[in-house]
Amino acid sequence: MTCFVVMGVAGCGKSTVGEALANHFALIYVEGDALHDQSNVAKMSRGEALTDDDRWPWLQRIGEQLANSDNPTVISCSALRRVYRDHIRKHAARPVVFVHLAAAQSVIAERMARRTDHFMPVSLLTSQFETLEPLQHDEAGIAIDISQTVERVIADTVEYAEPLLV
Repeated sequence: MTCFVVMGVAGCGKSTVGEALANHFALIYVEGDALHDQSNVAKMSRGEALTDDDRWPWLQRIGEQLANSDNPTVISCSALRRVYRDHIRKHAARPVVFVHLAAAQSVIAERMARRTDHFMPVSLLTSQFETLEPLQHDEAGIAIDISQTVERVIADTVEYAEPLLV
């Protein structure tokens, strides 16, 4: 059973695309931000970047959420570094495919500046791009350019995922 992690820096549309993917195929959707503990949310709300020590328990919860699901699941998670993705895969103990929503920092900063309902400030975007390690050739997944319309991004994601679910 293949599971999907919709990944990328803050503001790239992980929740929107992840929910749309799950809805299209009637999969379970989990908002990865909901698995952060309160201290992580408070830290990010203050404009402080998370450390690896902050992230490990969260990434483990992401993997365990995938492992404990009886059905294919889509989860949103930044998964910025290869080691983070490896950690998720280890705890998921099943095939995990990553959908990296990618664009230039300026495109994402503009989108983040318009949103009002999220704890992550635009000031942390630079640290996210500094941390980001794109998917490697040996990792199951795809990078999708999000500088196109949301509808096109969702369509590209659905098209990529469809053969993996049959």
